[in-house]
Amino acid sequence: METGSETSRYWYGASAEDRRRRAVDVLQAFRVYRAAEVAMRRRTRESMSMGENELLVLRYLLKAAGQNRRVSPSELTRYLGVSTASTTAIVDRLEKTGHVVREPHPTDRRSIFIVATAESDAEVRATLGSMHSRMMAAVVDMTPEESSAVIACLGRLQDAVDQVDPHPVDAVSANGSRRDSRTD
Repeated sequence: METGSETSRYWYGASAEDRRRRAVDVLQAFRVYRAAEVAMRRRTRESMSMGENELLVLRYLLKAAGQNRRVSPSELTRYLGVSTASTTAIVDRLEKTGHVVREPHPTDRRSIFIVATAESDAEVRATLGSMHSRMMAAVVDMTPEESSAVIACLGRLQDAVDQVDPHPVDAVSANGSRRDSRTD
């Protein structure tokens, strides 16, 4: 037998508690997916004997090649947010393992482009191809409404995490002692 409050929810929508429970369930599902994705990336890096930044560079170069774009070392440095020395070390390792080559710039003899090799493209496709097919199969039959809802939700979540501020840095007081700015 329904009580008056249960009946009113039928007409007026879910309670705040119901909405919160659904929100927690959605966020938990995203966390579980994210953990699975992180584990997949780790397995991919291990199978290809690469570090995180090396795999990021390779994927970036392959995407650029698909767009018929050439990538300079400075573009990779900006993309990764690392020093030029770190970028050089990453490119050196990828070149040594046959994943990339350095090609001269056609008009500026001081500049070069970094290009993923065909063998590297084939290795990435072999390593990730079946996973991408399974992911596509999981979403290809979504209705337009379902797709719109997922895309909108992911966009709102991205906005939320993009607004996270780093912890305030401990400040040094005038007398040289450290104080925690979070307690001010």
